[in-house]
Amino acid sequence: MRIFRRLGSDAAYNLLSLPVAVITFVLVIPFFWLGIGTLVIVLGFAILAFALLLARGFADLQRVRLQVWSGHKTPRPVYRKAPERAGWFRRITNPMRSGQSWLDLLHGFLNLPVAIFSFVLTVAWWAAALGGLTYWYWERYLPYTDDYTNPVVEVLFGEYTRHNEVLYYTYLGIFCLLTVYFVQRFAAVTHASFAQLLLTRLAEIQGRIEDLTASRAAAVSAEATALRKLERDIHDGPQQRLIRLAMELSRARRQLDSDPEAAALTIDDALGQAKETLDELRALSRGIAPPILADRGLPAALTTLASRSTVPVDVTLEVTERLPAQIENVLYFTAAEALANVAKHSTATAARLTLTRRDGRVYVMISDNGQGGAHPAKGHGLAGLADRLTTVDGEFAVDSPAGGPTVVIAEVPV
Repeated sequence: MRIFRRLGSDAAYNLLSLPVAVITFVLVIPFFWLGIGTLVIVLGFAILAFALLLARGFADLQRVRLQVWSGHKTPRPVYRKAPERAGWFRRITNPMRSGQSWLDLLHGFLNLPVAIFSFVLTVAWWAAALGGLTYWYWERYLPYTDDYTNPVVEVLFGEYTRHNEVLYYTYLGIFCLLTVYFVQRFAAVTHASFAQLLLTRLAEIQGRIEDLTASRAAAVSAEATALRKLERDIHDGPQQRLIRLAMELSRARRQLDSDPEAAALTIDDALGQAKETLDELRALSRGIAPPILADRGLPAALTTLASRSTVPVDVTLEVTERLPAQIENVLYFTAAEALANVAKHSTATAARLTLTRRDGRVYVMISDNGQGGAHPAKGHGLAGLADRLTTVDGEFAVDSPAGGPTVVIAEVPV
């Protein structure tokens, strides 16, 4: 069924291309040459700008046709607008200052022969298919002379007869019918590729630049958020403990001569605080890429990360090879934040961490049997992960209904 839909879509695209191309050529090209010929007077600039705007309108029509034919969204280039305080001449000539306007005009020039090619190829193949399959019926109405012959039939069948001619055209019709999908598809793809080259390529580049700009901004924002969080955690945790440890050691030093037993108890308390501070620093370091990640890769780092979790974690690793360093760092940080969120907020008794690869994308999934209710907007260590993944063209999703379970998924193209 899909083949028949594609067959009809390609036929409609090819057959409508010619009338659209003819109308575009007839309307745009005369105005363009009229504008060129009258540039010596101010009116020529206005006519030329009108021709470019007209070409832009037909280019937008072609983009709509491309979108309907392909089933995918077709990007539209950004046309620069004239400054708000620009004068009348600047506003009139503004279309001339856009490179895409000239590409639209070039498409109006060159689209006609390409449209003729796709139109003629489609019509000829369908005519050969339908005409050949029905030749047995309508050939009786053709005027034949006594000396009429068909050299092709003679070569293929050895002699010319009406019966052999019917067989020849029937076979030709069957061949064209069996190949019309591929021929028509070739014509449609050729025409669409030409249109995309002139009408959407610049838009794709502009979109990529915008994505990279947004990705860079997201990376800066994510790093700033992570640094602020790390600074706050160090200030509220290890820093306070170290201050208290220094005070305890100072007191023990004063007690050492007068009350050695009290000094020993103070030192024991200080040792306990030092151990707690070390554990807290170790927990904070999970949000920073550990040496094992650089030395042995993401699978080993995730295994170590899961072993340190206070909640039992079942680890499934389907990826064993090394990945690009930036991707490994982002996925490790995502897993670390997700497991920290499980330990702090979920009240879960079990969790699962899965690393897998499907269709050129790497997935990290963390799930737990906790109380649910997690959301990136609420913080809880999840805020900023989507920005981090954006830096490597990745995506982030959280499914955590009230009552659980919670599933966190990060996917990155490789």
